[in-house]
Amino acid sequence: MTAAALAPTPTTAAPAAPSAAQALATERAAIDASASGPVLFCFGNAILWLLLTTVLGLISSIQLHSPGFLANIPFLTYGRILPAYNNALSYGWATLSGMGVAIWLLARLCRVQIKLPGVLVTGAVFWQVGLTIGIVQILAGKSTGVEGLEIPGSAAVLMLFGYLLIGLWGALLFGYRRQAPAYISVWYLVAALFWFPWTFAVAHVAMALPSVQGVVQSMVAAWAMQNFLNVFITAIGLAAAYYLIPKVINRPIHSYHLASTGFWAFILFAGLTGAVRLSGGPVPVWLVTLSIAATILLIVQIVTVSTNLILTMRGEYHMVYHSPTIRFTFFGAIAFTIASVVGLLASLRSVDHVLHFTFFQTAQTHLLLYAFFSMVMFGAIYYILPRLVGCEWLSSSMISLHFWGSAYGGGMLIAMLAIGGIAFGSALADPEAIFSQVIQDGAVYYIAGSIAWGMIAIGHLVFALHFLLMLLRIGQPGGEPTLFAPIGEEKH
Repeated sequence: MTAAALAPTPTTAAPAAPSAAQALATERAAIDASASGPVLFCFGNAILWLLLTTVLGLISSIQLHSPGFLANIPFLTYGRILPAYNNALSYGWATLSGMGVAIWLLARLCRVQIKLPGVLVTGAVFWQVGLTIGIVQILAGKSTGVEGLEIPGSAAVLMLFGYLLIGLWGALLFGYRRQAPAYISVWYLVAALFWFPWTFAVAHVAMALPSVQGVVQSMVAAWAMQNFLNVFITAIGLAAAYYLIPKVINRPIHSYHLASTGFWAFILFAGLTGAVRLSGGPVPVWLVTLSIAATILLIVQIVTVSTNLILTMRGEYHMVYHSPTIRFTFFGAIAFTIASVVGLLASLRSVDHVLHFTFFQTAQTHLLLYAFFSMVMFGAIYYILPRLVGCEWLSSSMISLHFWGSAYGGGMLIAMLAIGGIAFGSALADPEAIFSQVIQDGAVYYIAGSIAWGMIAIGHLVFALHFLLMLLRIGQPGGEPTLFAPIGEEKH
């Protein structure tokens, strides 16, 4: 046998194995593709509800200082517009945007592709249909008349069925997770997904019982509304903040121990705070005292979450000048701290005695639902959407206009409601005050509130237009994110 026969036969070189980073990028792209349908559906419809909310909020604000505005149109009177606004904001914009963010975060953090995404879309459709019917019934004067639970039971059933489809898929994503241990954001998301349908269903079933009347109805409504704000909304907002801030600045969360401590304090105490809304009412004193104590004990969550996010950002605060996601999300994180401290102080009987029947409570709700949650959701959408549509946001100027319209407008609205509430409550506490004069003196705050709504409307319109351009793939080529200013160059 010759030496040539013994030589190895030439073969084609095998392709190099992909690196770990390439494999992870491919996995993430596949997960994003699987989630794009339901997430885009939730975001798109949430923004439609946001626009409707803006119109309803502006009308209700104008009617406070101009009672004759649209007064000859029954379904646009203040008594119908206000509950329609509250429900559109809470269950339209807030819940649908939260659902979209939660679906994407769970898929990403559990490292699981979404199978049968049409089930999630179907769930969102049922939620939409139920909510639309509920809003129409409220405007037609057929609400339940109970604050926070105005949507009639027939519409609530459709909403609950739709949510259960989405919650079930969230549970499946968590059950098939490939990432262990679960990140802190997943803890909050799972808590939100399981907590909300329980409180929503129990509240509406209780409202249908003939034995639940009068004061008991108010107790059920206060419990349901406080759980919606302090548990469901707060959990999704904090989950997004805990993910987005470390992700964008490219560093781990400062302390996982602080994060877990804050989470368990949240689980133990947040659901017990509902009765603070009934302070001074005909309810057992011990029940209100329990809720006040739970609100005070939430200081553990306030301190741990705020400290953790601030220390995570330490040395990277300049990113608020560059990253839209960081600017919106960090603004929301600061608002969470302020809202929590304000809520703690307002729960005290000595403070509540002055502020209870004023717009200060409305300011508290907007501080949590808009300044915290909505701003974080805006930041999340600015981060998530380019990963779903394949291009970057078209204009940093449009993002900036949206931020300043929402931040200045929202801040001004909340400040006017809070200051006006304090002034109104203080005047009512004066036995020599004339009620009609107190009302007239408050008009200046309501006029300023309407101006604030105009600023908010501009921001929302720009945001909606920008979102539409992204859906049409009219944006910058995928690659570098759209920033306010290049890294290393601060805007002044």
